[in-house]
Amino acid sequence: MNKNWELIISGSGGQGAILAGIIFAEAALANGYNVIQTQSYGPEARGGASRSEVMISHEELAYPKVQACNLMVAMTQESLDKYADMLADDGVLLTDQDIDASALKKSIRVYKAPIFATVEKLQKPMVANILVLGILNTISGIVKPENLSAAIQARVPAATISINLKALEEGIQIGKKLVNA
Repeated sequence: MNKNWELIISGSGGQGAILAGIIFAEAALANGYNVIQTQSYGPEARGGASRSEVMISHEELAYPKVQACNLMVAMTQESLDKYADMLADDGVLLTDQDIDASALKKSIRVYKAPIFATVEKLQKPMVANILVLGILNTISGIVKPENLSAAIQARVPAATISINLKALEEGIQIGKKLVNA
């Protein structure tokens, strides 16, 4: 099992990539890892590319930026195009089923999931980031699901906890299908 993860969660401003990174970092902290989380926005507050970087390790972390991303989420084609070069040769990519990842190196493991089709069924596009966390954690196995759930409950508005936990569970189920495919 890997002992160091350099994670990028990317998307378009307003999709919750930053919040997803914060939540995942908090879950990893609860799991006993050393964690650094940073974020970057495009020039537009909403609609421009954004990313959250999360460094996770059992060892001490000395540098706050991802250098060799081994785990990436790209929620939009623009974010994949913009950040794909940061993905290590043997990295893992999680993206929506409609995103074209064919230009990536063949050594990169690509998981395509029905992210936006699922949140459309849930009638809550705002939970795409939480759905992604369920898929991501099921694929990677980095944190205990209960720590992820607790971090979500601590960070999302109280009125949205129920729908966010439903999205997390949907993501876990999708992740299980991807891992077993």
